[in-house]
Amino acid sequence: MPADIRSVYRITLASEVDRDGWRDHARRLLQAGVAPDQVTWTVEGRGNSGELDLLPPAALPEQSSDRIACPVRISKTLLSLINTALLHSNEDRFELAYRILWRAQSVPALHRNPADADVLKLNRYAKAIRRDIHKMHAFVRFRKIGASEGREQFVAWFEPDHHITAAVAPFFRNRFTGMDWLIVTPGTSIAWDGRKLSVGPGGCKEDVPQDDVIEAEWRTYYANIFNPARVKISAMKSEMPMKYWKNLPEAELIPALLEQAGTRVKAMVAGAPDDLLFDPRMDDRAANLPTSLEQLYALLEQQPDAPREKFSDRLIRGIGPDHAELLIIGEQPGDQEDREGRPFVGPAGQLLDRALEQARIDRQQTFLTNAVKRFKFTPRGKRRIHETPNVGEINYYRWWVEQEIRLVDPKLVVALGATAARSLTGKAVKIARHRGEILTGADGRPVLITVHPSYLLRIPDEQGRQVEYAKFVRDLQLAKESVN
Repeated sequence: MPADIRSVYRITLASEVDRDGWRDHARRLLQAGVAPDQVTWTVEGRGNSGELDLLPPAALPEQSSDRIACPVRISKTLLSLINTALLHSNEDRFELAYRILWRAQSVPALHRNPADADVLKLNRYAKAIRRDIHKMHAFVRFRKIGASEGREQFVAWFEPDHHITAAVAPFFRNRFTGMDWLIVTPGTSIAWDGRKLSVGPGGCKEDVPQDDVIEAEWRTYYANIFNPARVKISAMKSEMPMKYWKNLPEAELIPALLEQAGTRVKAMVAGAPDDLLFDPRMDDRAANLPTSLEQLYALLEQQPDAPREKFSDRLIRGIGPDHAELLIIGEQPGDQEDREGRPFVGPAGQLLDRALEQARIDRQQTFLTNAVKRFKFTPRGKRRIHETPNVGEINYYRWWVEQEIRLVDPKLVVALGATAARSLTGKAVKIARHRGEILTGADGRPVLITVHPSYLLRIPDEQGRQVEYAKFVRDLQLAKESVN
C-alpha cells in the first residue's frame, strides 16, 4: 500500500442501485491503490444497523502528480457478473465487489475459479438476482383501473427480494407497450405512459387496488384450464413460490382445485373418447386461425407467455414467397440473424445459399424460417453465445410453425437438424438414422430430414467437411426432385 494512504475511506452511494456511482468510486480507489480493508461502503439514507459510526466523511484520494495512476483491468465477464450481483439486497455486496475487483488486478482469471469463496458468493448473488427477475416477469398481475385518451391503464403490486425493479422496467415496457401501467414495489415504482419510462419512489400494497372488473373472468378462465392430470405440487411450488400467491388472483383457487384433482382426473379418463384426435391443450386459437403470414407474426409478437429468459426480444419472421413449393426450416436465429432481423444471413446461411445454388434451388422462390422464432443465447462479454432451445421452448412455437406451414402450403418441408425435425414431427428424431429420408409431419405433409449447415461448419477436418457437404447438397437435390 502506498505510504501516503493511511486513512479509512467511507464511500456513500446515492442509492441502493447506484451502480454507476460504485464503478466511478471503485475506479478511483483502484487507481490510487486503496486496498479493500481501507474502504467502507454505505448508501445515502440507509440505517446504520445499530452500529456506531465513528468514521468521518473522507474524500476520495487525489492522484498525486508524481505518481502514475495504476491501470484498472477487468474482464467483461466479471464486470457483467458484478453489475448483476450489485442488485442483491445484502449490504455487503459493494464491499464484496470491490474486494474481487482489487484481487482481479493481480489474478485476472479470478472469476473463473469456482472454489474461491468470494467468487462463489458473487455468483450466488448474481444467480439470486436472475431468479428474482424471472419471478417478477412471471408473477406481476396488473389490475385495470380505467382508460385515458384511448389507452387502458393498469397498476400492479409486487414484492421483489432484491433491488431489481428499475432493471426490469425495459422488459415490461417492451411487453406492454400498448397500455399505460404502474408497478409499485416497497422500494421503487416504475411506470410507462406510452412515451416515457419513469422510475419513482416505492409504496405499499394498500396503494394498489386488489381486484378489478376482469378478475372474476380470469379466475373462471384459470379454473377451467387447470389440468389436474398434469399437477406436480412440488414443482409448482418451486416455480411459483407461495410467497407470491397472495398477489395472484388465481392462487386462492389452487387449494380447492388440488383437493378436487383426483375426482376430476377420474372424470376426464371416463369421459375421454377412444378416437381423441386433438391435443387436449388446444385452445380457442383454433377457432380464429390467422389468414396471412403478416397477421400470424403480428399475433406471435403480442404473445405475453412466449419464452423470454435468455431470449432476444426480437422476433425473426420467415422470409420468402407467401406460397412456395419448398419450405426450409432451421433451428433458431443466430446472433447475426437477430441483429439483421432476417433468417439464414450468418455463416450457416451463407453455406446454405451455396448448397442451394449447387442443388439448383432458387432461394428467392423458397420459404426460409426457423422452428424457434427468437435467438437464445448466453452473454459472454460482448459476444452472445448460441444456446440450444429446450423441448418446452420448441413445443411452444410448434403451433405457430404449423400455421406458418399451413399458410405457405409447400409441397415439401426440409428440416435442417434435430430441433426442426422435432418441431415438425412432435418427437425426437435421430438425424444420422433418418437423414435423406422423407418422413410424415404432424399435419401429414412430407418432411425431408437433413443436417443443419452449422453442423458442417463445426467439422474440424477439411476432407470430412467436403464429404458431408456433398451429402447435404444431395439431400437438397432430392428435395428439389420431390417438388417437381
